[in-house]
Amino acid sequence: FFVFIVPCALTQPINALKDKPHLQLATTYKKNTVIKNYWVSEKLDGVRGYWTGTQLFTRAGNLLSPPRWFIENWPEIAMGGELWSARGQFEQISACVRRKNSDGECWKKLKLMIFDLPHQTANFTVRIALMQQLLQSNTSPYLAMIQQIKVANNSDLHALLDDIVKNNGEGLMLHHVAAHYKRGRSNELLKLKKHQDAEAVIIAHMPGKGKYHNLLGAIKVKTPEGIVFKIGSGFSDQQRQQPPQVGSTITYKYIGKTQRGVPRFASFLRVKNKH
Repeated sequence: FFVFIVPCALTQPINALKDKPHLQLATTYKKNTVIKNYWVSEKLDGVRGYWTGTQLFTRAGNLLSPPRWFIENWPEIAMGGELWSARGQFEQISACVRRKNSDGECWKKLKLMIFDLPHQTANFTVRIALMQQLLQSNTSPYLAMIQQIKVANNSDLHALLDDIVKNNGEGLMLHHVAAHYKRGRSNELLKLKKHQDAEAVIIAHMPGKGKYHNLLGAIKVKTPEGIVFKIGSGFSDQQRQQPPQVGSTITYKYIGKTQRGVPRFASFLRVKNKH
């Protein structure tokens, strides 16, 4: 459900980015969060997209080259969102948007799922109404909005999280109803996942045994804090045949840490998106 509010006037187009976009970033959900004060949405596992009103950039400020028809008739205002197709498709999405010379066919599967309007000064509840207004008046099939809902309590929140994760989703985002857009880390934008995740650098490949004979068995990684450990799960058959390169940064998930700081139940997620 949504709150219906008379929206304020939308801003005019902004100039193309000259530097890395100053995006709003989430902090981690805490158990004492008062859920009734937050809108809740799914955390999509795509590539973050920033539309300036004329051009589409990645989180790192790299200019993307979508087909002209993909961005045709998009609003001439700044929009933040996620380039996304379906759950569990991160690698395909990332490969598509990184491709410089493409016939654009893969873009037909993507949409920019908008979740905020960075240059609007109203609170988030009003910005939801503004996003709805934008989409009601826009005919692009490649532009949509992430659904924002309310949940009654922490129990319902975690039940929703369990359902999304069970269906190959990543997690949830919580956005305070009265929050204004803030560049950098915001304590009013929270992320909630079943697992924690972190990054590490691959320092070695470990050979497999048994059914993984002559394939990758595990990778040895080093965290920014200097902790070295192995990750042996989470790889596809193709990744075991063609492992991510030594020296590359990967994202892994885990559940807590041992007393000496080693991540428990670590599992490979992906090579870090360079965008």
